[in-house]
Amino acid sequence: MEKFEQGVEVIRNMGFVVHVPKGLDKKKRYLAGSDKHRAKVLNNLFFDDNINGIICARGGFGALRILPFIDYSVIKKCPKPFVGFSDASALLSVFEKRCMLKVFHGPVVTSLADSSNETVDSLFKVLTSSPSNLLLQNGRTICPGDATGIFSGGNLATICHLTGTDFQPDFNGKILFLEDVGEAPYKIDRMLYHMKMAGVFDGVKGVVAGSFHGCGDGNMIDEILEEAFDEFQIPILAGLDAGHGEHNFSLPLGAGIELDADNHSLLFF
Repeated sequence: MEKFEQGVEVIRNMGFVVHVPKGLDKKKRYLAGSDKHRAKVLNNLFFDDNINGIICARGGFGALRILPFIDYSVIKKCPKPFVGFSDASALLSVFEKRCMLKVFHGPVVTSLADSSNETVDSLFKVLTSSPSNLLLQNGRTICPGDATGIFSGGNLATICHLTGTDFQPDFNGKILFLEDVGEAPYKIDRMLYHMKMAGVFDGVKGVVAGSFHGCGDGNMIDEILEEAFDEFQIPILAGLDAGHGEHNFSLPLGAGIELDADNHSLLFF
């Protein structure tokens, strides 16, 4: 709760009025209450006209479990900015696909407590103005080329677990963003090939890799990405400061994007 309160203060310092819903501190094992309780809290936030945006309290666990209990018709009728990352990638993915909602892969309240100034500034900008174009200072061209599509994706491990469910993502025509934390290279490899063999990557236009913090040798991760997408002959750019690393720049999922892997740039439209 200390981290949460610190994160709330960061949001207040941006100039926003913060509403903390009742029941946010419920506990059930490693979850913030039962599945239906957590889904109800989220449904109510979308339904409430006094709420203009939603930021996840933390990444945590169990977002996948509440997907069957969310009222997607309410979200379609009451669209509003929704921000999160890590385990919340399950929500980002499904909201983008089912509700055509522009969601933001960005910091959660608890991670804002000790986020870099660059991370905080990035969140403020995406919530108050048009998305900024990005020139990756530490960009690495894994496969050259350029492509245009809809920006989509999130945490690899979370999205991988949607494969084969009613909530499986559709990356046809998408520029795919991926990041992860604490997963060994062989696990990254296994997840990518699982999704590939299930047809999840069919029609993907390009790939952007964020941070793979604590995932071992970065060069090995680059090689795995190159091999997994080799047959698609698409541009792949690595080095985006988004995910569990030092910086977590906020990214508009569901927005149009032009990827230039050679010049390490991302142009949003």
